[in-house]
Amino acid sequence: MKKLVLVDGNSIAFRAFFALPLLSNDKGVYTNGVYGFTNMLLKIIEEEQPTHMLVAFDAGKTTFRHETFKQYKGGREKTPPELSEQIPFMHEVLDRMHIKHYQKDQYEADDIIGTMSRKGQEAGWTVKVVTGDKDLLQLVDDRTMVSLTRKGITDMDDYDSEKVHERYEIEPLRIIDLKGLMGDSSDNIPGVPGVGEKTAIKLLKQFGSLEGVYADLDKVSGKKLKEKLTDNKDQAMMSKQLATINLDAPLDGLTLDETVYEEQITEDVAALFKDLGFNTLLERIGYEAEIDEASKDIDIDYKLVSDIQKEDLENVSALLMEMVDENYHFADIQGFAVAGDNGCFVLETDQALNSQAFVEWLEDPNEKKVVFDAKRAAVALKWRGVDLRGIIFDINMASYLIDPSESGHDLSDIAKRRNLHYVFHDEAFYGKGAKRQIPERDTLADHLARKVQAMVELEPMLKKELQDNQQLSLLTDMEMPLSLVLAEMEFKGVETDRDTLVEMGQAINEKLQVIEKGIHEMAGTSFNINSPKQLGEVLFETLELPVIKKTKTGYSTSADVLEKLRPEHEIIDQILVYRQLGKLNSTYIEGLLKVIHPETGKIHTRFNQALTQTGRLSSTDPNLQNIPIRLEEGRKIRKAFVPSQPGWRIFAADYSQIELRVLAHIAGDENLIDAFNNELDIHTKTAMDVFGVRSDEITDIMRRQAKAVNFGIVYGISDFGLSQNLGITRKDAKAFIDKYFESYPGVQEYMTEIVQQAKLDGYVTTLLKRRRYLPEITSRNFNRRSFAERTAMNTPIQGSAADIIKLAMIQMAERLEDEQLQTNMLLQVHDELIFEAPEEEIDRLKDIVPDVMEYAFNLDVPLKVDYAYGSTWYDAK
Repeated sequence: MKKLVLVDGNSIAFRAFFALPLLSNDKGVYTNGVYGFTNMLLKIIEEEQPTHMLVAFDAGKTTFRHETFKQYKGGREKTPPELSEQIPFMHEVLDRMHIKHYQKDQYEADDIIGTMSRKGQEAGWTVKVVTGDKDLLQLVDDRTMVSLTRKGITDMDDYDSEKVHERYEIEPLRIIDLKGLMGDSSDNIPGVPGVGEKTAIKLLKQFGSLEGVYADLDKVSGKKLKEKLTDNKDQAMMSKQLATINLDAPLDGLTLDETVYEEQITEDVAALFKDLGFNTLLERIGYEAEIDEASKDIDIDYKLVSDIQKEDLENVSALLMEMVDENYHFADIQGFAVAGDNGCFVLETDQALNSQAFVEWLEDPNEKKVVFDAKRAAVALKWRGVDLRGIIFDINMASYLIDPSESGHDLSDIAKRRNLHYVFHDEAFYGKGAKRQIPERDTLADHLARKVQAMVELEPMLKKELQDNQQLSLLTDMEMPLSLVLAEMEFKGVETDRDTLVEMGQAINEKLQVIEKGIHEMAGTSFNINSPKQLGEVLFETLELPVIKKTKTGYSTSADVLEKLRPEHEIIDQILVYRQLGKLNSTYIEGLLKVIHPETGKIHTRFNQALTQTGRLSSTDPNLQNIPIRLEEGRKIRKAFVPSQPGWRIFAADYSQIELRVLAHIAGDENLIDAFNNELDIHTKTAMDVFGVRSDEITDIMRRQAKAVNFGIVYGISDFGLSQNLGITRKDAKAFIDKYFESYPGVQEYMTEIVQQAKLDGYVTTLLKRRRYLPEITSRNFNRRSFAERTAMNTPIQGSAADIIKLAMIQMAERLEDEQLQTNMLLQVHDELIFEAPEEEIDRLKDIVPDVMEYAFNLDVPLKVDYAYGSTWYDAK
């Protein structure tokens, strides 16, 4: 039996977008909608096992229904650009998965689905429609079932004829009569004013159809109802017509055969998932890269040696240190390889590190070395007592700077992009997850030799590309010196007081018990607060709070539901606090306890230097840049981060509003520049301009809104995004943004000019020549183009701010060494630097740190640094 699955693309896209938080990948591309959409596709395929599949989309705002009623679907808010720009990615997912998708001018997705469902029925196939739109229930019959989303995109209700009748007490086809009577506010179908669902169903049960109602209008009970029906007959008939799906839409010859689906998860699909950052979906489809067979046929000459002589290391140009595990603080070194004028040599780890000649060569600053990921190599060797010096080029970092939008900077990815096809991809060579294994030594040696030979060939290629881009100094003067500064910071680690974390965990557990007792008292019964089922029964049955949403297993008690219930009962606030504290304890306190190094008693985070497209650093294992500080209990976690020696202090310094200051400099806006040069509070100044009030008239809410606008502009925020942040209408949000540009016309001029320049160049740069390529800035697709334009506006600002703090870190490390201070730089958290220092050096830091950070780079406005210090990171605020 053939099975045709028809998916309402627009409906599922909207559901996916609003069901998930506004997420983006490492390139800054919004992905929540396309992720949810793709997840739903995979779920449908797994559960339905279709032989044929079609996803239908709306082609535009105007349809044939507008000829009948111009206001059809009027009043709907414009699709958020954050969603619009994801639609092309959804189309690309479908293309790569070989799933047919279709749209037709003047027709809606409903009409395409209706027409194809009819064709499927006539062919004797089983048809399944997936949508969030109840209008499509009219298609249900003995061969067609409709699945309606009810919570986000994960929970579905299947409707056959019996289920439709159970829900509405009418036959599926009478849904159009129901809409004719009651209308549909979401589609702006008017219906009969004053007639709701209950009345409409009652009339249809009595008279059978809308036409039946009007044929026996005299039999309708109730004078007022009869008058409403009489006065609005034409409108009712029109409403039924609007709600009726066209089952014979002209689909340009689209046939059932064209919807055939043969499940194919190809490398194209996996590549797109990788590009979008859908790692969990990659695991779900079970994709494993395969070694390029052609690569096996290319031989690399090398010597596998048990010891290496000093003369063998003369004129070596490349050093490879192989580690498979991602966390190089704890990873085993699988081996070394070097290549140069004397050929290629591969050494096993113990033999290499026990070779005096080799270790001396590693530590000799005069022996120049090309490496792959300098920080990774330097840290791993530091753990083994070796100080790596003499690095002159970093293949990984060079590739990242040349194009940070590339999804892969594995050595094989970099090599293949430059037509060097003899390097195996690590994931394919070693396997992944449970299948990962280290091969026998000769096979491993061949792999290392291929990699180090590729490094020899790649170095001049990448160097030339950097020179052509005017980026060589960005590598040699910023990123490579910074990698060694970061290596030192990572290796030193941050002293972490385990007892403090344990005590915090105990205190939170005690507080949770008190809150739990209070919740039970309010509820009048004991129950498991962490059980959605039990919590739902208490809230909606025992306390009789209004039901907001239901799931297949009962009542929804999700965060958004609880937020809506806050005014209804004081128990809700306590439940929300209970959840926040529980997550804080499990995710952060217990999480941090797990990553304290057993020997050093410190946490050794890893700073990702070649990840974000803006150049910002990120932190992993653990992410110390993301410790929650909104709750006081979250802020207190920083109490556990202490100096490594008695009598020392934690010293914290951060840039004040650095991105806004960079914006003032880049845009050259006189009003912004004057505000900063006169040391005005920029949020107060913006509030004065936007609201047209004096400084003494500004309320906390006004300043908060002005702050959201200020920082939102930097991130290219839309009226939708700002409205979500502030809880205001999109109209008000747009008014705020428009007023901002009136106050700072130079900013608007900059944004217009940077977009035009990006269209000419194909990329934008930071003040220090970091590039971000924008291939879709000239796309004919409005959504892709608009995203690229917004990226063009904000990348130079964010990227320049990131570059400035990197310069400050390099200069800070040099200054501390020049002045022979014992102070250690420990962490970088966005715009903040964290140090540990002896008490006697604190006064010196008060001068040195602002001096270095504020003069790291010259802008047309002053950079400002605030600092504080204390016995813990928490106290340094």
